[in-house]
Amino acid sequence: MSSHRAQITELDDGIVAIDTEYLRPIQDASHLIVAGGRAAFVDTGTNDSVPLLIDALDQRNLDVADVDYVFLTHIHLDHAGGAGLLMQALPNALCIVHPRGAPHMIDPARLIAGTEAVYGAERTREMYGVLRPIEESRIRVPGDEQWFELNGRELQVLFTEGHARHHYCLNDPTSRGVFTGDSFGVSYRELDTVAGEFIFPTTTPASFDPDEAHKSVDRIMGCEPERLYLTHYSRITDLDRLAADMHADIDAYCEMALANKGADDPAAAIRVAMYDYLAARLLAHGYGGDAAAMHSVLDIDLALNAQGLVSWLRRLEKQG
Repeated sequence: MSSHRAQITELDDGIVAIDTEYLRPIQDASHLIVAGGRAAFVDTGTNDSVPLLIDALDQRNLDVADVDYVFLTHIHLDHAGGAGLLMQALPNALCIVHPRGAPHMIDPARLIAGTEAVYGAERTREMYGVLRPIEESRIRVPGDEQWFELNGRELQVLFTEGHARHHYCLNDPTSRGVFTGDSFGVSYRELDTVAGEFIFPTTTPASFDPDEAHKSVDRIMGCEPERLYLTHYSRITDLDRLAADMHADIDAYCEMALANKGADDPAAAIRVAMYDYLAARLLAHGYGGDAAAMHSVLDIDLALNAQGLVSWLRRLEKQG
């Protein structure tokens, strides 16, 4: 586990982004919301991230007893794998989990099996360690549009089930922001140019749904936010342009999946098509890096996105 200081980015309105140090720097964020000495985490990273989250509290002169909530936007292990271990360290916190996700936080066995199906048992253990269950008494299952209060600061859960069926976003009117999990794609700071932020959807296995993904983007924009906080990676602000890009990309992803469904290895073919598509978009966006630089940022997502689109094609076939 990490023993060094957490890399944090101070944002406005009592919000701090914490680098969970998952796979590479500034790839995956947890966010800390502070309201008058009380705190909430939004997403946790993995078990290895937990000491960093606790150090971030220390850097803000907060104690583990000051945390009231752990909001899990969804239960993919890069965002929720450390939740059980973190909850053991937070004596007063409640964990807020989508109704479809809560059983898997109480008993992570199926979650582990699903992850092993993607990565294999050895790699799963290496990346995520031993998942700790969360006591049922410490979990709260929200309803859609339910409000929670953090020391007077109102936070609203909104179900957004395009990326995963156990996903919600957290609307934060205080910051005119929404914590989007993976429902508004990924936007890595290394890809920012003078033209602003670059975004693309994440279609990881196993329940990507393009119709719901479009609805999720529209629902987030329906909050009339001025900024969004993404798990990959943190604050973005040019929202009208980025929402349009998300819609266009969701459609483009589906087209490339359908175009390659007859390939000998559809996942590999989709991955190549997606790289070509995003590389062309990046060059048009004014990105100055070479192919190696693009691959270093994109490859993790390309592999998972292609697998997710293959899962979507299989579901389409079953529906006939």
